[in-house]
Parts: sequence; structure tokens; C-alpha cells
Amino acid sequence: MASNSSLVVNTIPLSRPEWLPKSVWPFETFGLKLGDLVLAVTDVGRGPVLLFVHAGMWSFLWRDIISRLSANFRCICFDVPGTGRSSSTTKSQVSLERAAHSVTGLIESLDLEKLTLVVHDLGGLAGLAGVTPIAGRVRGLVAMNTFGWKPVGNNFRGMLALMGSRVMREIDVLSGFLPKITASNFGIGRHLDAASRRAFLAGMTTQGRRSFHDYVRDARHCDTLYDRIAGLLRGSFNRFPLLTVFGELNDPFGFQQKWKELFANTTQVVVPKGHHFPMCDAPELVTQKLHVWHRGNVGPLLH
Repeated sequence: MASNSSLVVNTIPLSRPEWLPKSVWPFETFGLKLGDLVLAVTDVGRGPVLLFVHAGMWSFLWRDIISRLSANFRCICFDVPGTGRSSSTTKSQVSLERAAHSVTGLIESLDLEKLTLVVHDLGGLAGLAGVTPIAGRVRGLVAMNTFGWKPVGNNFRGMLALMGSRVMREIDVLSGFLPKITASNFGIGRHLDAASRRAFLAGMTTQGRRSFHDYVRDARHCDTLYDRIAGLLRGSFNRFPLLTVFGELNDPFGFQQKWKELFANTTQVVVPKGHHFPMCDAPELVTQKLHVWHRGNVGPLLH
């Protein structure tokens, strides 16, 4: 944990599972109690705060850039309810609203200030909704292959309907097809060795696979959450600096252009031949771009 860990409340130790050796996950992870949930939180490095939010998979997605950024930043990531090493939750509790409340609770519990929010996929929704009541704690936003608005259009909504369907969820529970695809070169696997790939797949438990599809299904219907985010983006939040990072081969709905229209101060990065996980496709490039952008737009590094 970072040096100001004394501010953390309601923490419990989390034992390291055998399938997650230090050779593939070199960080310590602790449990943060938020009501009836225990979130698996990783907090490493010193410097300006980067809070990484993804909803659906688990924190392993951030490993390669956190390993590089933690030399100059305090990097914090966590598993949203029902995924990874966070405590199991019932089906009725798996929602983007609950994930957003987890973001709020984590920021308040760790007393994070002047943070940069780094979001990916459905983490865009959970992260933005989560900082809405405490937006004064945020200084910048990094959006990686994500969106922050109500889905429109038959193709976009149709994709969410397909991946969020109960049939697709149960097929994935039985076959594990989505984690296998995600662990391939089309997902996070471009630079993974065999041990790392095994660890990622082990973290995609049956509960986690169910939760992924339930989060996707919820993305079609969480109108209250979309209303809160829209209010946030209409206010002063859209004057914060924004860095967008998208894979060259994975922006079928034009999200990166939409982000540019929403924020006045936008820097765009396209990862050559990148797919849905640009931070895994080119961790060195993404780390370097984020470092330069933060120094020039958010604030100097602390030494």
C-alpha cells in the first residue's frame, strides 16, 4: 500500500491464492470493507493518484501499465463487486449502480484527492457515476476504449443486448469462451506468458463470468446512472483535461470522436493495431503517453 495507508479504514488482509504468484502479480492486495462487500484493492507506488476502474473483468488488466507507472504515480485499482477477488455478491446486487457506489466508497475511504480517473470499458460508466458526488476530488480523466453516455443506435444496443443476454451468459459459464478470447492476442494476451495467462483465467471465476454479462445487460437499462453522468458532463467536469486511448482496430461506434466533442481539452492517442485493451497491446506506449499528458495537463509529478 501507499505511504498514507493510515487513512484507510475497515481494511482486512487478503491471502494470496496459489494461482496468483508474485511472479505474475507482484503487488499486495488488501480487502476494503464497504457495507456488506469486501473489495479487493491494490494500492502501489507514490506520487499523483491514478485510480483505475474497469467493470466486468478484474484488475489483472491493469498489471502491465501499473508496473510501469508506479515508479512515478500512486496507482490504485480494484475488482468491482462480483468479480475477481472481491467478495461474491448476489445476482440482484450486480449492477453498475453498485459498482459506482464502490468507486465513491473507495475514494472516500482512502481519502483520495486530486486524482486522475482512468477508466476502461464499462468502467467509464461506473467511474464517472462514482465520482459524480465527489467531483471536486478529480483533476483529470483518461478514457480507454470506453463510453460515458446512454447507448443509442441499433448496432450498439444490439451488441449490449447480445452480450448481456442470459443465453450468452450461461454459454460463457459453461465454456469460458469470453475469458479465453480475452486472454488471446485479440484481448490482453499480446504480451502475456503462459503463467500470466493462466492467472488471468483463474481470476475469471464462474461468479465473475456471470457478473460480466450482468453488468453488460445493466448497461442498457441504468437510466438513472446515465442521467447523473450527463449532469456531471454538462457541468465544470468537462473542462478537466481528457486523454483518450483507443485501439486502432476497435472503435466501431466512434467513441473517441464523441469524447472529443464532450471535452474542450482533449488529447487523443490511437494505439497502432490495437484492439479493445490498448493498455495491454502497447503498455510502454500508453505509459509514456499518459506520463507526458499528465505532466503537461494535470500537474507536475511529486518527488
